[in-house]
Parts: sequence; structure tokens; C-alpha cells
Amino acid sequence: MNALQFIKASTNLSEKNIHQTVLLLNEDCTIPFIARYRKERTGNLDEVEIGEIVKYKSQFEELEKRKVTILKALDEQDVLSNDLRQKIKATTDFIALEDMYLPFKKKRKTKAETARLNGLEPLAKIIMSQKATDIYGIASKHLNKEVESIELALEGARFIMAEWINERMDIRNIIRYQLDKFAVITTKVIKKVENDEKAQKFKDFFDFSELLKRCPSHRLLALLRAEKEGFIRLKIEIDDEIALSKIESRIIRSSNDCALQIELAIKDAYKRILFPALSNEILNIAREKADDVAIEVFATNLKQLLLGAPLGEKAILAVDPGFRSGCKVVCLNAQGGLAYNETIYPHAPQNDRIGAIKKISSLVDAYKIEAIAIGNGTASRETEQLIRKIRFNKDIQVFVVSEAGASIYSASKIARGEFPNYDVTVRGAVSIGRRLADPLAELVKIDAKSIGVGQYQHDVDQHKLKHSLDMVVESCVNAVGVNINTASVSLLSYVSGISEKLAQNIIKYRKEQGAFTTRNQMLEVPRLGAKAFEQSAGFLRIKNGKNPLDDSAVHPESYPIVSAMANDYNLPISELIGNKQILQRIEFQNYTSINIGLPTLKGIISELEKPGLDPRETAKVFTFNQHIHTIADLREGQLLPGIVNNITNFGCFVDIGIKESGLVHISNLSDTFVSDVNAIVHLHQQVIVKVLEVDSTRKRIQLSLNF
Repeated sequence: MNALQFIKASTNLSEKNIHQTVLLLNEDCTIPFIARYRKERTGNLDEVEIGEIVKYKSQFEELEKRKVTILKALDEQDVLSNDLRQKIKATTDFIALEDMYLPFKKKRKTKAETARLNGLEPLAKIIMSQKATDIYGIASKHLNKEVESIELALEGARFIMAEWINERMDIRNIIRYQLDKFAVITTKVIKKVENDEKAQKFKDFFDFSELLKRCPSHRLLALLRAEKEGFIRLKIEIDDEIALSKIESRIIRSSNDCALQIELAIKDAYKRILFPALSNEILNIAREKADDVAIEVFATNLKQLLLGAPLGEKAILAVDPGFRSGCKVVCLNAQGGLAYNETIYPHAPQNDRIGAIKKISSLVDAYKIEAIAIGNGTASRETEQLIRKIRFNKDIQVFVVSEAGASIYSASKIARGEFPNYDVTVRGAVSIGRRLADPLAELVKIDAKSIGVGQYQHDVDQHKLKHSLDMVVESCVNAVGVNINTASVSLLSYVSGISEKLAQNIIKYRKEQGAFTTRNQMLEVPRLGAKAFEQSAGFLRIKNGKNPLDDSAVHPESYPIVSAMANDYNLPISELIGNKQILQRIEFQNYTSINIGLPTLKGIISELEKPGLDPRETAKVFTFNQHIHTIADLREGQLLPGIVNNITNFGCFVDIGIKESGLVHISNLSDTFVSDVNAIVHLHQQVIVKVLEVDSTRKRIQLSLNF
């Protein structure tokens, strides 16, 4: 099986489309570029489908690499028959491949190896043949100074047979089937930590049992975390008697003394080698699946977060609230530049409310502030209430903004580079304000794992998680497009075809030469060659440039097509853009070619109708219930406004304006069955929830969506 066949079997996509996509990938084309600008070649595959091709292409390459290693090892051992070579080459499964290699794998000194050195392998072969009638007499002929008794000889032979049994693929697959269908995951609390305060959040798992195949990803990850933190012992169990009987039925064909020895060898193989290894294997497979689900949840949440509604280029006053340390206030211009910063002390113990109100009022006037962003951390509600009481001379929108990850940014190398002369409190407040203006541009500066959306992100495979989240960020950045004249290095680094080094070169060129006025100027940036230009140009925007198409998603390679359209209607390109009446009359067949077909032309027309349109919604003001300040203020049956701030497979968490977020379990999202939480809610959605239960001791709030 070649790579195309492997990918096709894994995805059910057309082999032709896979082939063309693989060719493009091998030409160092990125997923966003292929999905948007090579629709004809791929059969109009989207980013998800292309991502699947990338995934299985990588899997195939890893499999082939492992085959080469194994074949080389077997060849060096001089045990590689033509039949074995063909079986290895034909397999498409990692587990089957390792099973084939297992009998030849170099082992540490085992009981079976010791028995072989003691000359007991011939005895093991005689027993496995099941033809001998006087097994004890035969065993007596294998005694020596290392094997002093018949029982030791038989025990050594059983060790060898146990190893053979363990290495049989059919036997291993029998146990795998039992584990796959009937494995139960069980736990027991570790008594000495049972009353530990940290252990209480895992109380539901102190004495727990569930079919492994029915254990949802979030519960399995919780169990594994509880075990890792030393609160429980976890085991995988199946019916041992059924498993043993199935192995025996495959091996034992007689009822003589050989059968008894083989039965003992089977029990030994099962208990000592087979079950421990294969139960770990099934648990690892379940863990990998749980990781994949958790990573998918995180990726979905991150995408929604990154594509959160921006307020846009406005002058913003941002507040990082606090009590004793005061509230850090910064004023940002419409481009996000820091214009002013100061600390006010409206809350206890200073309680300088009047001074704080006067200062904010004067700053709003002095810096022509259009909106105020308040971090949602400590003292957020109190600060929000203070600001909402101020009577400004104009309409000022007030927003509460998530602080998640702001402290990570403020202490980062990126923040120090942006604001070398300011401390972390100023940088944190700036980040809060910039998040309101453009969540995507600001959040790309922070390690996605620190943003705090998803479930068990620190427990899953970190390499997989980083790869997945990087793909999400890249997809979001390229879907929105980037202003090359204002973007940071962090943002530019996620543009298709632009590495971090190229991003730095773009910034340096911008500082030295001034703002870009055309996309073609990009080719003057050091080390930004034709390939990088091809991959990135369509995703980079130039506002008020020489060519109006440079502020659109139309790729420069398609500019001649747009020029032809404009010429055919005797219009300059600037008057064709946005002219729906003309654009809807364009006949596609007049502009098709070998490389340009309907998908690309439709994309061009769509972009010309609304050039550079931001796909994100616009930020909306939201107000929490002003009478709810702490969990003690909650009562069952209350209806409260809230904002969805996290989504998991088992429900969503809603910020209702207090320290603790409430959980809307999946069963309380609708009055009908819900299988996908994201089908009902999305991050930052403004909702009305009903309080179902309040557990003040465990700080847990159960909510339902008001439907």
C-alpha cells in the first residue's frame, strides 16, 4: 500500500484530490493557502479535509520509517525470510507491525532466556508438540548443575512456552478483543490521603467502576489525574477465566501431561506478561483517544475565542482592577499604542472613590476615549459598578474583558520587547485593552495553553496539543487577514508562509522604509522570496495602498483576471470593487482557464463584493446582575445573565459576574437530547441561566440554560 492508498482508506477522499494535495504539500504549500487558492487542484477541499490528509500522510511516513528500522534489525539478525518481509511491508497497522517484530526483539535477561541458556528449549518444544506421554522422564534427561530437579526443568520449559504464547499474534488479539469489549476501569482510594482537601474534588472516584469503552474522555482524564496525584489506585480488569479459556482453546489439543504443563504456562504468560502489557496498551489507546477529544475541545474553544468579536480601532481606556494594590489604568490610542498610565485606589483600604472618578473622567476627555475595558479578575465587579456610575460627556461603552493569560503575557519576552520601560502591571492592563480592540491580534502573543479554555489541557499529549493549537491559530489568523503595516511579529508569524524570522524582517523593513504601499514591496524584504510571497500575499492587507486589491483576499496572481473584468465593463478596479450590480452579472466562463475555474472565480467575486470584510462579529456591551457579588448571593431558581467562558464535552461554564463560574451540564442545555455542546452554545455567547443548585462548601454552582 502506498501513501495515497493509505490516506484514501483513512479519509474516504478522492485519490485524485489526495494526490494533488500531497503534491502541493510537498511543494511547501500551507494548508490555508491550498484551501483558499488551489481549489481547482484539490477538488475544493476545505482546511479540515486537507488537515486530515496532512495527518495521515505523516502517519504513513512514520509507519514506513518504523518498517525500515525493523527490517534492518531483522536482516542483521539473519532471521528475515521473504514471507516475513512481505508481511511487514504489507501491514498498515502499528500494533500489528510491533507484534510481528516482538519474537525477534532483543530482550533483557528474562526467565525464558535463562531457561534457554540452561538447555531447556528442546524440552519446551516437546511439551508444545503435545505428543509425549512420559513428560517427567523426558524432563529428567535435561537436568544439569543449573537445573537440579525435574520440577525446575519443567518450570524453565514453561517460562519458554509462556514467552512463545505471549509472542503469538492470534493470542494477543484474543486478549485485545476481550479488553476492547469487556475491560472495566476500577479505582480504590488511597486511605492515607482520603481526607486530604485536594483529594475531595476526586471524591466521586474513590470507589469507582465503569466499562472502559463507555468512559467518556473527560472522566478518564480525571481518573488518570487523580491517580497521578496519588489519590487513587487504578486498575483495568476483565474476566480472567474467560480469557484463559479462550487461549487454552487455541493451544491445547490433548489431555495428557503436556496439556497440564501448557495450561500452567498459559496462566503464567497471561498473568505475568500478556495481561499487564495488553491492559496497559488498551489504557494507553483509551488515553490517546481521550487526549484527542480533549485537544479537539480545546481547539474548538480556542478558535471561538480567537475569532471573538473585536471592537476595532478605537481609543480605549483599560483597567486592570485590584483592591489593596489599586487599579492600573492605561489609555491606548486607536492603533493600540500606550499613551498614558496611572494607578487609582477607589477600593479598600484607600477608598479614594472620588479621586478615581475624577481621574477616569479627565482621562476619557483628554485622550478622546471611546470605550472602557475592565479585566474580569479581582475587584472587577466593584470597578465596573464604579465606572458605570460616572456621567461622561459622551456615550462611553463599558466592557468586561477576560484576563486569562494576561499575566503570562505581561511577564513574557514579547511584552518586555514591546514595553521595556514599564512593569508587568502596565503591560497586563495594555493587554486587557488590546483584547477588546482585537482579541486575535493580542491572544496570539500568549501560549494558547495559558488562555484557560478546554479541559485537562495540561494532562494531554503536549506535542499533539501544541501542533493542534498552532494549526487553529494559523487558520484563524489567515481567515481574518493581517494588516502588514500594524501587525506584531507574533501575528505575522502565523501568516501562511511567514516564519518568525521573516516576520522580524518585515517589521525591520517597515521601521526603516516606512509603511508598505503595495504587496509587491514584500519582495524587497530580506529573505522573503517568491515562495513565501506566493503563500502569504493573499492573507496580508495593505490599507489605503496604491492598489485597492491589496486590501482584499484576492491573490496577486489573480489581479489580471480582475483587471480583465474591470476592462470589460469599462470601469477602474476601484469602481468594480463593491459594485454588486456589475459583479453579479459577470459570466464566469469568460474568465476560466486551465488553472482558474469556478471555485476560484466565485471566491474572487465574493471578495470583490465585500473586500477585506472581517468575518468576526462586532463586540457588544454586556451587564451582569448588579445585585450578585459573591456565591452567597445566589439562590435556587434565580435567572441571571451570563457569558459562556468555557466549553467541555460535558457542558459549558458560564461567568455570572462572581469569582466562581457555574456549570451548565450537557443535560441542562436544552429540553431535548444534546450530543454536542457546541451545537447549542459558543464561547463569549451572552446567555440567561437559571440557578439549579449552589454548593458553597465546594464552591460549585449548577445552572441550566434558560430555554
